[in-house]
Formats: sequence, structure tokens, C-alpha cells
Amino acid sequence: MPGAGSLCGVWIDGDGRVHTTVATAAGAREDRIGAFRPFAWLAGSAADTGSSGLQVEALKGEGPFGWLVHADTLDAYDAFLQKARDSGGTDAVRPIESQFLIQGRARLYRDLAFAQLRRCQLDIETSSVDGRFSDAARPEDRVIAIGLRCGGENRLLTIESPGDAQERRLLASLNEALAELDPDTIEGHNLFRFDLDYLRQRCRRFKVACAWGRYGATATFRNSRLKAAERWIDFPRCDLPGRAVIDTYLLVQLYDITVREMTSYGLKEAAVYFGITAEDGSNRTYIEGGAIASVFETDRARFRAYLEDDLRETQGLADILLPTYFEQARAFPILLQEATLRGTTAKIDLLMLEEYYHARQACPLPPEIRPFEGGYTRSFHAGVFRDVLHFDVASLYPSLLLHIGRNPVNDSLGVFIPLLRTLRDYRLKFKLLARNAPTEEERAEAQARQAAFKILVNSFYGYLGFSGARFGDGELAAEVTRRGRELLQGLIDEFKRHGCTILEADTDGIYLASDRYYADPEALLSLVAAILPDGIELEFDGRYAAMFCYKAKNYALFDGRKIILRGSALRSRGIEPYLQRLSDRLIHFLVGETAESPLALVEDYRRRIAGREAPVDELARSETLSQSPDAYERLMASGGKPRRAAAEAALQMTPRPGMGERVSYYITARSKGRSSDWQRARPVALHDAASAPYDPDYYIAKLDDWLERYGEFLGVAPKKAPSGEIQGELL
Repeated sequence: MPGAGSLCGVWIDGDGRVHTTVATAAGAREDRIGAFRPFAWLAGSAADTGSSGLQVEALKGEGPFGWLVHADTLDAYDAFLQKARDSGGTDAVRPIESQFLIQGRARLYRDLAFAQLRRCQLDIETSSVDGRFSDAARPEDRVIAIGLRCGGENRLLTIESPGDAQERRLLASLNEALAELDPDTIEGHNLFRFDLDYLRQRCRRFKVACAWGRYGATATFRNSRLKAAERWIDFPRCDLPGRAVIDTYLLVQLYDITVREMTSYGLKEAAVYFGITAEDGSNRTYIEGGAIASVFETDRARFRAYLEDDLRETQGLADILLPTYFEQARAFPILLQEATLRGTTAKIDLLMLEEYYHARQACPLPPEIRPFEGGYTRSFHAGVFRDVLHFDVASLYPSLLLHIGRNPVNDSLGVFIPLLRTLRDYRLKFKLLARNAPTEEERAEAQARQAAFKILVNSFYGYLGFSGARFGDGELAAEVTRRGRELLQGLIDEFKRHGCTILEADTDGIYLASDRYYADPEALLSLVAAILPDGIELEFDGRYAAMFCYKAKNYALFDGRKIILRGSALRSRGIEPYLQRLSDRLIHFLVGETAESPLALVEDYRRRIAGREAPVDELARSETLSQSPDAYERLMASGGKPRRAAAEAALQMTPRPGMGERVSYYITARSKGRSSDWQRARPVALHDAASAPYDPDYYIAKLDDWLERYGEFLGVAPKKAPSGEIQGELL
């Protein structure tokens, strides 16, 4: 079997032994045990070790960490680290399993295809004694079902009747099922913050071991956090020896950092967004959260269908999002779970440190990185343009790095550029195979690998400019962006020379309008590419019938079949449905997908809102709670700020929703002492047209703001600010 002998799991136990799991020729998994000697780099002098069970080597070259220390046992290693921190300083790779991979230049899944990975999706359903959001700390609330899906086959574990004995047996049966299935990964949506944490608390209550790992080992938990763009996500991390825990709830948020177009990160919404489930829900069973426990009792077939759909959607999300991280685990000395939770800087550091370890070269400290100017970004025109072409410089910054050929200033071993070149060559190899491999399966695998290597290659530039990067070099990064700006400006000038109208330029890509070359972009490409230096390639990347340019990095493209949105200004996660409907109608109208102007819809909304005829669901805003209502209530009681409309609405709900759930609310009419949004927010579930109607003036004002923002593109003149006032920015 291809992949036989590939490493599928690694764990270092408390005694310092390394446990590994490898794939067999028959596709099974085989566990092995071996010896391991942990290591660390030491700053200062070898005399700082002063303990038995340590071997110290002087390293070549100059650098603060000029000694390499190996320990015979974990006890000796831990004692050394403690002493070294107190004296001269030390540096060690964490988690310790990465040290094992570095020492043997080993990689997980090295010869394994993604389809050969043993994957198990997990989802639990719970009940609540009082109908509120289920709380594992309440004795009467409990787990009623655990769904597992492995290799496309579902296994549903359920309690037969309410009671502690039944739940205890259910938790024990999970241990038995995982031992039998022996998956490489356990995947779930919101797995860390709900499923595994809930199971942990119930296992502790019933004194059932969380025996979910390999090698007879139990799960470990610790508080952790992940940065997703400008947000930090706190979660109780779970680690399973020999297995990877994959939370698709985190993966979709990492995905959305780039596209910025997902309106919700919940399982159901994400499954629709990625095309796993039909938008109309025709291939999916839905049950409201508060009704799950009662449906479990009254309609077991419907309940099973609902749980199985949760598992199917979780697998679908992981099918799309996990391969990139799988390829990273094959490329870096890193565990798969770590690959999903750590940034590219830490991963490139591991590659570099692997080379320094084997060369016995002294290691540097991360340098100070001063701010420098970024890439070229400019929107040249606003409005609608036809016959649009997109050209892109292939891997601009990595290509410029290779063209410059200079290693970071503190890379005394000179391995940064050779590593980048190796990864670039791998990517080109798989890019070719993605087109020419003999079977569809091989082409799909090669496509996944080349896409993953593209991300890795492009991350090398970002690494240089990151202040925590051990081998960072701000001056080299600034030189790369300077040359990138010059190159893009040169391309812009050349495109203009050939009669093109430049619409949008961003770092490595240019959108332009050209009726002359629209039908033959390759001819234009051949004319312009001649100005580029060796090793820098310009590619034709797309043709669009129309483009709506709103502002820098915010535009809509229409290729004649579908509309593609870029930028958060044209699509917001929290925008009210009636405003989103207007924006959708506007874009479809402007790019020529429909002849129906949104102006008639504006006036229709104005009339219906004024008479309170518009349904509240069309006006209500939906937001995801970043903390539980109880925690928010305590914060406000202690004088915390700011007040949030969604959280205030959540406080009025019974049962109260949990953190991470979405709350829909509307704004009621003003009254004395109640003028702010947070004071007037009310859950849609509690809407009462007679006693608590929505405020028409509030929603008509938002309608006017929308028209002020987009009216110029529809031929509607903006309202002038009253004399003496300054017209504020609307976005």
C-alpha cells in the first residue's frame, strides 16, 4: 500500500519514551516505542549546566545560543531548563514531539495521501433539565448522544433512558469506540469549546477516564488562545497523545481572514457557504436547539438524521480546509494539530532550527524589526467598467527574494534562500502534476499539494518582517516591498502605454479594462511581460464582463455567470437583511446581471417600514456572542464597558444563549432615558408589534445612510449637509 511505514502519530510520555504509530502495508496502524533524548540551546557557558545526565556541545559560528545540550532523561532535562532560565538563558523547541521529528528529519504522513488519513468526526447532543442552554456543571443536564463518523460510516452512541448510570455507560462506550476505530484525527465543529470540554466535565463527574488518545493515554486540557486577524479566540485546548484534534470552527475563521465574506461561522451556515449543504436546506434535517432533547424522546429517526447531518457537514468542512494543514505537517517537523493552531512564523522557525541543529551551528535571537512601507495598493477609479482583465505576478515576493538572493542578516548558516528555493521547486513539480498526472485522484492530490506549497512559499516574505521571527530581517523585507512597488508601477505604466484603463492594483495584481485585448489577453500579456526581470512571471488570471469598483480592496466582479465580492464594505457579517438585500440588488444591477434597479426597492422599504408593515426579521441585526450573557452581566455589574446591543438582548432571553451563538435583535422606539441602541435592543423572539414595536425612524435613517453611500452609482445626488455642518464619512 502506498504510504506504508508513514508516521501517523507521535507522543513523548512522562518517562521520556517516544511512542510512534505507523501505517502498515495493509492500511492498519502499528504502535512502536523507542528512546528519545531531549535537547535545548544554551546561552552563556557550559559551566551553567552543572548537572549529571547532560551532554554539552560547543556550536560553530557566532550567536547568543552557542551551546547545544542533550539530556539522558526528561527529569534531567527539566532540571537543566529550570537552572538555565535562572542563570544564562536557554531556548527549546515545543512541543517536545517536534524535537523528535527534528532529530530524525522525520515528518508525519510523509508518503500518505490525504485520503489515506484515518479521520473521525465527533459531535455530541445534550439535554437540559430546565430548557436552558445545556451546562455540563449542572448535575441534571447530560450527554444524550455521541455521534462518530469514520470513513464515511456513522456510529451513533445514545443513552437508552435518562439517568446517571446510562450516561456513565455512554461515556465509557466512547472510549471503547475510539480504541476500536483508532483514528489519526478527531474532527468537530466548536470541538474545543463545547464537545470535548462538556465530555471532560461529565467524565470527571462520573469518574470515567477521558481515554481518547493512543497508547492507553488520556486527554490533557489547558487554556489556550488563537489569533484570527484582529481577534483573539480563547478556548480550552485538548491534546490527545498520538492523535490530532481538529476544530473546524477555528479553521473556518482562519479561512475567512483572507476572503472576509463569511456571515457566520456556525456549522449550518458554514456548510451552506462551502456548498456542502444546499442553501434551501433540502438535503438537511434541522432541529431548533431548544427542541433537540424532546425530538430525541419523541422522534428518534429525525434526531438521528439531524446528528448524522452534523457529522456529514463537519466532514465536508474538514475535506475542504484540512488538506492545507496536512501538507504543512508533511513539510515541517510539526504535529498536525499544531499546524492548525500555530502561525507560519513558528513553522518556518522549525525548518530553520532543524538545519541549525544538524549543522551544530549557533542560533541567533529574534532581531528588532522597524516599521517599513508595505506593498502597492491603489484604487484608480470608482464606478462600473466593462471588459475587465486581471493579471497577477506569480508569487511576487518569494520570486523577488530569490531574484535578490540574499539571506537574512542573522542566518549565519545561509539556509533561508535554499529552503525557499526547494519549496518553490516542490510547488512547481506538483503544479505540473496537477495538470498532467494520469488519474483524477492523482491530479486532485497534486493540486492540494501545490496549493499548500504556494501558501508556504508566500509566507517566507511575511516571516522576514515579523518581529518574533528568529531569522527575521526588516531591511531585507523593506527591500522586497520596495522592488515590488517599483515592479507593479512599471507594469501599470506599460499597461497604460497599450491603451488600458487601470482600475485596481494591490501588491501583486492589477485589474484593468481593455475592449481591445478583452478577447485576446495573451497578446497583451506577451507585450507587457517583456519588461519583467528574469525569474519574475506575469500571469493572466481572469476575464470579467463587468467590475464594480467601490473603493480600495472593495469591488465586485461578474464573469457572465456568477458574481464575486471582495472586501468587507460590500458584505458585512452583521448587516441587517433588508440592507444586505439592497446591496445585493445594487451589485447585480450595476454589473448587468439584472435590469432591476434597487431604487424601487428602497422606496418600497421606506413605505413599509414607515407603516410598520415590514417583517421584523428583515430589519433585525444578527451578531455572534463573544462571551456568555452571564459573564457579560457580571462585567457590566462591576462597571465594565462597552455596552453591547446583542448582549443586552441576550440577557432578556430564556434560556439564555451561550457564547458563540448568534442573537437576532431589533431596536424599539425611543423613550425617556432610553436613546442608545443597547438600551432599546430586544430579541426578535420577544417581538410584540403592539407593546414593543420596532422604531421606524431608526430603520428609515439606516435606509437613508445606505442611499447616501451608494446613490452616486445610481444617479442619485447625495443630500447636502446643513449649512455650518461638516459632512462626516459614511463608511
